[in-house]
Amino acid sequence: MSTPALRILPGMAEGPVLALSEGLSFWGGVDPVTARIIDAHHPAHGESIAGKVLMMPTSRGSCSGSGVVLDLILKGNAPAALIFSEPEDILTLGSLIGAEMFGKSFPILRVSEADYARLAALPRLAIHEDVLFADGLSLPITAPHETALTLSENDRAMLAGRDGEAAALALRIICAMAHQQGAAELTDISRGHIDGCILAHPANLIFAEKMDELGAKVRVPTTINAISVDREHWQDQGVPALFGNQASRLADAYTRMGCQPSFTCAPYLLSDRPQLTESIAWAESNAVIYANSVLGARSPKHPDFLDLCMAVTGRAPLAGVYLDEGRKAGLIVNFDLPEGTDDSVWPLIGYLAGLKSPDRIPLLCGLAPAQPSKDDLKALCAAFGTTSAAPMLHIEAVTPEAEGAAAPGTPRLTITRVDLAEGWALLNQGPDQVDLIAIGSPHASLAEFCALAKALAGRKTRIPVIVTAGREIIAQARAEGCLDPLAASGVQILPDLCWCSITEPVFPPEARVVMTNSGKYAHYGPGLSGRDMRFGSLADCVTAAMTGHAPPRPKWLA
Repeated sequence: MSTPALRILPGMAEGPVLALSEGLSFWGGVDPVTARIIDAHHPAHGESIAGKVLMMPTSRGSCSGSGVVLDLILKGNAPAALIFSEPEDILTLGSLIGAEMFGKSFPILRVSEADYARLAALPRLAIHEDVLFADGLSLPITAPHETALTLSENDRAMLAGRDGEAAALALRIICAMAHQQGAAELTDISRGHIDGCILAHPANLIFAEKMDELGAKVRVPTTINAISVDREHWQDQGVPALFGNQASRLADAYTRMGCQPSFTCAPYLLSDRPQLTESIAWAESNAVIYANSVLGARSPKHPDFLDLCMAVTGRAPLAGVYLDEGRKAGLIVNFDLPEGTDDSVWPLIGYLAGLKSPDRIPLLCGLAPAQPSKDDLKALCAAFGTTSAAPMLHIEAVTPEAEGAAAPGTPRLTITRVDLAEGWALLNQGPDQVDLIAIGSPHASLAEFCALAKALAGRKTRIPVIVTAGREIIAQARAEGCLDPLAASGVQILPDLCWCSITEPVFPPEARVVMTNSGKYAHYGPGLSGRDMRFGSLADCVTAAMTGHAPPRPKWLA
């Protein structure tokens, strides 16, 4: 028995079907120039999505996927349509921006799981205004039931243009997303964080300068994510002038709109961080997951571009993890941890938890005895964000909302030591001869600076070591006396940009194999940099820096 498909965004399209068995992060997973899937860990690696009726359960990974979608639309090599079986925001928002600002988009539908399986087996689909056609199949398309959206007097005045064209446009986009999410009203937010400030493709610059031209100004304190260049030194680093100037223009556009030039992908490390139950509007997947999970603040994993819209209006759809019921666990994951683990176990835990819980908030159990530090939790949350669409997780006896997060009868599964070993192998597919050490994805903390300096103990590295971090943390590390010893060891410290945005020649062109202590970068690195990756603990990275070879698999995984 078929259920009508829900029309998320209108339009007509026809094309061959590309059905994915699991979600895909467009950022780090799709090349915006070629429209090919570049996520080396995805089963559809190498496939082109251009002109396809692209099917996946939902998206996953980075909030920046909306920017990739917009760039694909503007370049004319977007999918013909998207079909999901579960709610999805990030890719939907990219297409919505294309429609609202540039008059270009593609249809997006949501179907039942049963119909998804039937459609995925077909070679070609055609989407008309109110019906989906294929050989031997005709599925009606209906508009989803829209909850009446209650707007405040201030909202209505903003929509009517009281605060200018940019604010009105921003609120129209927010209201469209509120309908998509089933929100009955909007809520105030106290702060924002902008993710779409990386010059990954022209669409990010086009959007930001368009909003700036329309007079957009943020009305809540708003930080900026890492950008694509070292703001003050890129001219001396061999960065091509065109790229450096465009990256600077992108940063300038956001600062003109009133954003703070924080330039960090870890805003939770700043001295002014969100508090328990505070409603915020952050994009950048690792930051959202950390804020919800560890700090107990509240923010859905907002797509790029929607982050600026919310900062400009101070409003967000009251849905998802803004609500108490949206923060409950839908899966309990038990961990069988070996004895003697090191810090590399935490990104591995996050990576595997995301694979096991790609579409729901998990409660992780069995981890409290290992006493994770704040940096351990940072690494866990970042890796979880690469493989799951969920905006948060709970850790029993560790995170502030874990008690009572899972109702009786919540499904359970166990991640075994065998699973940990298999996850390690997934992140260690490169050769053991290493050319570069990458630290700081997400940005390094003060404790990580001090730990690296202590581990190197003044020894000169054999191969390059690059650490990315925010300026505030770099200043703290300098005050703590960590930077001079690192410089003496040959470590390069880069502010403003992060590993997901480094390009050649700042990324050493001769380096073919990269070792990192980041599960996030070990996952995205092959697609973003074209290099092979090795993953391990901070101590493993130091060993590789001194020898040029990655250590063998740790004994606790034996």
